[in-house]
Amino acid sequence: METTPNKLIIVSYELYVTEDGERDLVEKATKEQPFQFISGLGTTLDAFENQLKDLSVGDKFEFTVPCAEGYGEYNDEHVIDLPKNVFEVNGKFDAERIFAGNVVPLMDADGNKMNASVVEVSDETVKVDMNHPLAGGDLTFIGEILESRAATNEEIQGMINLMSGEGGCSCGCDSCGDGDDCECGDNEDKNCDCGGHCH
Repeated sequence: METTPNKLIIVSYELYVTEDGERDLVEKATKEQPFQFISGLGTTLDAFENQLKDLSVGDKFEFTVPCAEGYGEYNDEHVIDLPKNVFEVNGKFDAERIFAGNVVPLMDADGNKMNASVVEVSDETVKVDMNHPLAGGDLTFIGEILESRAATNEEIQGMINLMSGEGGCSCGCDSCGDGDDCECGDNEDKNCDCGGHCH
């Protein structure tokens, strides 16, 4: 049986979220700033990838990913209070990055990285929402295929490196290469947006 090659797919689209019967435009990838991914690497929703992988350049698309196949229902239990000292860099609270409305990188006890939205900063705690921003809604994508071709080995390796945090900015303490003597906050020296915090 022949294996499907990893494809580099570049698309422009408008993303609408329908929640409680209301449809809102939440994201736009333009032809000037398109969205690109490599199929088969698990970087996008399966339902999204499956709709696009067999289309050709110039094909238009419109499809809806139901909430259950997207980012799931909104879960109130994923809104939690964390002690402020979790967000300290060099012993000081990181007020430059930790403010209501900002998205911050966190890591769970198993080392899984996730983004959380800061809901509120109080005297003792930071309330964060770990639900995906698109949780709770059906996702409708309307757009066009700009490029679709077999990905080169270099492109695949580049994407794998990006996913593992090598050669770029990563926001967890495990982001240094093997054999490096890595301390939390090492990313601070790389002009990154993230703080290299341990969570």
